[in-house]
Amino acid sequence: METEKLYYIDPFIKDFPATVLSCEAGKNGFQVVLDCTAFYPEGGGQPADHGTLNDAKVTDVHEKGGVIFHTCDKPVETGQMVTGRIDWARRFDHMQQHSGEHIISGILCGDYHCDNVGFHMGTDTVTIDYNADISWEQALDAERKANEVIWADREVEIDYPSPEELAALDYRSKKELTGQVRIVTFPEADCCACCGTHVLRAGQVGLIKVLSCQKFREGVRLEILCGKRALDYLGGTYDQAKAIGQQLSVKPLDTLAAVERLEAELSAAKARTTHLEEAVFDAIAKENEGAGDVVLFQPAMKGDSVRRLADTVAKRADGLAAVFAGEDGQYAYALVHPDTQDISALVKDLNKALNGRGGGRNGFAQGSVQASQADIQRFFSK
Repeated sequence: METEKLYYIDPFIKDFPATVLSCEAGKNGFQVVLDCTAFYPEGGGQPADHGTLNDAKVTDVHEKGGVIFHTCDKPVETGQMVTGRIDWARRFDHMQQHSGEHIISGILCGDYHCDNVGFHMGTDTVTIDYNADISWEQALDAERKANEVIWADREVEIDYPSPEELAALDYRSKKELTGQVRIVTFPEADCCACCGTHVLRAGQVGLIKVLSCQKFREGVRLEILCGKRALDYLGGTYDQAKAIGQQLSVKPLDTLAAVERLEAELSAAKARTTHLEEAVFDAIAKENEGAGDVVLFQPAMKGDSVRRLADTVAKRADGLAAVFAGEDGQYAYALVHPDTQDISALVKDLNKALNGRGGGRNGFAQGSVQASQADIQRFFSK
């Protein structure tokens, strides 16, 4: 006997009484069948509802042959009356996301004559795939139109048309349909065959925000947020912009210009630092003019600086330049031989003796060691 689906009668049912028809141990818990249920089973891209049957937790719901199975963490007695309670925050979030997806998909598919060929409702965002090359500007235009539909707050229409009525109806569907078809209509936006739960009025979606529109296969993948997810995301984004603005002494909407100014200042500072480094490196190299093999210890520097110093010294010293930059116990190193002499054996021995890692070729090697200055000096004095 098929389970009576209360979520189609009223998607806002939060708790309900039901009779347990069966309860059997399964792979991931106990599979419970009720005479009726408000728990929506996973399907059509919408995740299953969670909640409780008395004190048993419902962790998954699926449908097979019209019968709905509730996966519970403990058994419930067959024949008894139970109270089912939906995790309403989860359900309403799913309805907001799914309904929002209908609205924006209907608009995009209508405007650009494309199809929604993929839909995934993740725990963080919703992704939708379309088989058309939609630009970011077009996606934002659809976002504007979708929110206008939400503000109009029209009632959502759900119908079960006859085969003749269905044949005359212009509706979206991702697959060939058989049997009774459920049509969900968001006036001025979408008409689509769908088995999911939806809000009663468009305004209950609250808000639709497009996060990204990226090339995907033959079309694009849109990433969106709806309802509370969108509000939380935009609130978090504002809080972050406000905090950044306080650090930069500007208003939240002026942070981009302030960051661009900082980037310009940082680039100029890096250029000055590089110029000063080159002057210092030339001075160090001059001190080691013609010295042959040289081992130098320097304060911590970026890897590129360590390499440039070793290269500068090697050319003036006319021998192997081994530069170790850091502090006792942890050094970054660069080895350079001006004649591109093979130093692979030396590097292998160095890494083994000084607990190091790294390598290179053609007279150059770079890496790091965990060793003291004394240990490094002993290694090169052999």
